[in-house]
Amino acid sequence: MNYRHSYHAGNFADVVKHALQLICLDYLQQKEKPFFVLDTHAGIGMYDLQGEQAQKTGEWEQGIGRLLQAENRPACLETYCSLVRSLNPGDNLRWYPGSPWLSQQFLRDHDQLGLCELHPDDAEELADNFAGDKRVKVYREENGYIALKALLPPPQKRGLVLIDPPFETTTEFNDIVTGLKHALKRWNTGSYVIWYPIKDPMVTGGFQQMIRELDPPKAYAVDLLIRHAEDATKLNGCGMLFINPPFGLLEPLEELMPFLTELLAQGEGASWQGRWVVAES
Repeated sequence: MNYRHSYHAGNFADVVKHALQLICLDYLQQKEKPFFVLDTHAGIGMYDLQGEQAQKTGEWEQGIGRLLQAENRPACLETYCSLVRSLNPGDNLRWYPGSPWLSQQFLRDHDQLGLCELHPDDAEELADNFAGDKRVKVYREENGYIALKALLPPPQKRGLVLIDPPFETTTEFNDIVTGLKHALKRWNTGSYVIWYPIKDPMVTGGFQQMIRELDPPKAYAVDLLIRHAEDATKLNGCGMLFINPPFGLLEPLEELMPFLTELLAQGEGASWQGRWVVAES
C-alpha cells in the first residue's frame, strides 16, 4: 500500500468531502442520543501543507486555499472554515485536518469514533495524534472493509460510516460494494458515506448501478466535475454517495454545490449533479 494522502491534503476533493461530512456530523450532534462514527480509511488525521509532500503538488492551493479566501460563502461552510482556521492562527495556512480530526470535533462525552488505517507508518502516526482521547479507538493496520463486519452494528445504534479508500487498485469499487453488502446485513439503518474519484463517468455510473443492485433502503449521489471528463487519466471530479443520508443533507446542496463548482473549477465543463440512486420506497 503506497498511497499517502499528504500529497493531496486540502485539495478540491477534500473540500467537497469534508464540507458534506460536516453537514452529516452536525445532524448527528443535534440529537441527545449517542452516536458512533467509523472511518474505514482514516489516514493520519492531520497534514502539514508546508511539508515536502504537500509542497510537491500544491494541490491545496486550488482547494482549501481558494475556499478560505472566498467571499459570500454559504452558511453551511462556516463551521468547516472556522475549524481549519482554528489550526492556523494568523494569515499562514499550514495545517489541514483529515476526516478523523473533523469527526473528533463533533464528539460528546458519550459518542465514539473508530479509526482504521492499513498503512503501518500512517497507523502509528494516527494513533499518536489521537492518544489520550478515550472516545477515539484506533485500529492499527486494520483492513477497513473487514471492520465493516467486525465493528457493526455499534452499541450506540446511531451513527455514520465514512468509506474513503485510496483507489490504488482496479478492484476498489468492487471491494466497496462487497464491504457494504456485509455492512448492510448487519446494520441496515446506519448512514454510509462513500467518497469516490471521477475519472471516467462511465465507471462512476457502473459503481452506482452496483449500489442500486444492493437494494439499500435509499441512496443519494452528489457528483462534482472540475472540468469536462474527457481524459480518463486525470482526476476530473469526485463524488459522495450516501446510503440512508442524514435528514437535512439535501436542503443545503442547492446553495452549496453551485458555489463549490464555480470556486473549485479547473477548466471548462465544471458542473455538479445530485440524484437519487435508490429512492425511498
